[in-house]
Amino acid sequence: MVNSQPGLSREVNMSKSVEPQPVDEMAYEPAYTELEGIVATLETQQRPLDEAMALFERGQALAKRCVELLDKAELKVRQLTGEDAGALASE
Repeated sequence: MVNSQPGLSREVNMSKSVEPQPVDEMAYEPAYTELEGIVATLETQQRPLDEAMALFERGQALAKRCVELLDKAELKVRQLTGEDAGALASE
């Protein structure tokens, strides 16, 4: 989801009391958007070590989820186009 209002950042606001969605239940787009926000936050803001580590861990989980979803989509495309799924193992 891209902000339509200029000037708004994608940085993560850790002061929110909303519980984040479990990573393993996220679709690609929301996972990637959240990951972008975490990266921006870690690059531009000074955070306490424990908060920075929590952001880093969440970011790692989101990155892994995005890769899993992309791999799954690639496999499905290969199956639908008749390409050999075994070619994935050689890449």
